[in-house]
Amino acid sequence: MKVAVVGATGLVGSEMLKVLAERNFPLTELIPVASERSKGKEIEFKGKQYKVVTPSEAIALKPDVALFSAGGGTSTEYAPLFAEAGITVIDNSSAWRMDPTKKLVVPEVNGDVLTAEDKIIANPNCSTIQMVVVLKPLHEKYKIKRVVVSTYQSVTGTGVKAVQQLHDERTGVEGEKAYPYQIDLNVIPQIDVFQDNGYTKEEMKMILETNKIMQDDSIRVTATTVRIPVMGGHSESVNIEFENDFDLNELREALRAQEGVIVVDNPANLEYPMPKDAHGKDEVFVGRIRRDESQDKTVNLWIVADNLRKGAATNAVQVAELLSKKGLI
Repeated sequence: MKVAVVGATGLVGSEMLKVLAERNFPLTELIPVASERSKGKEIEFKGKQYKVVTPSEAIALKPDVALFSAGGGTSTEYAPLFAEAGITVIDNSSAWRMDPTKKLVVPEVNGDVLTAEDKIIANPNCSTIQMVVVLKPLHEKYKIKRVVVSTYQSVTGTGVKAVQQLHDERTGVEGEKAYPYQIDLNVIPQIDVFQDNGYTKEEMKMILETNKIMQDDSIRVTATTVRIPVMGGHSESVNIEFENDFDLNELREALRAQEGVIVVDNPANLEYPMPKDAHGKDEVFVGRIRRDESQDKTVNLWIVADNLRKGAATNAVQVAELLSKKGLI
């Protein structure tokens, strides 16, 4: 299988290459793709060197699948061109997520919706992915009415510039800024731009994408997304109200049985998920599982995942794996 990685020189693109290698994805040829200014650069993959090509050159090389992680503008321009050439695109930008004609997929949650006709498949927002993997078994068992989520998101979600800003501030270096404020020793309660309703675009992504992935518009979601000076993963405090009551031990067992979820929930030994423990892992970690004593049929959870892995690169590769397994590419 010929695989193109569009945005191969970026933070998520580099992670995609790492994930493809680690998971032994069945590729016969790698096509690293980036902008004109990166053309000719060399990328190492599994001990071999590959030359970076432009998107137009990549289309001519006819890959079977293209993993896109080069921003919304690139996806809007080139994904349809790849699709027209018969190449299946798995896109990590926000360009196609809420397009009613495109599938928004987390394999463990709604992988069954994929068909051979899906030539542009959207990868959800990183903070949405880790949440819906946990919501799925709980919705099936207890039917979710409402979700209240507050996120604590890593600077890696913004990109290389943000990581550099954090390092610069920690070392007292004046440099380029990714954020309008200092991020070191600070918390910024804004991710992406503000909308007319007072929510940020990131918050609205979580709300709308959750309904689309879960295929249930009756689930009410409200979100507050926050950037914190952390590397390695996003964390979420999630409050879930159900239609039906639950036994806490049964609820934990339902989570343990969910593919892609690891329960780390032992307060007596101070065991709970943290970004440093999720770093470099493909699973979603959940802990601090406790009944909300202020309201019936409601539980509180703490969810952590590596946003560059399960929140982006791993999910995209898992979609490609599923397509391959189903014989759709």
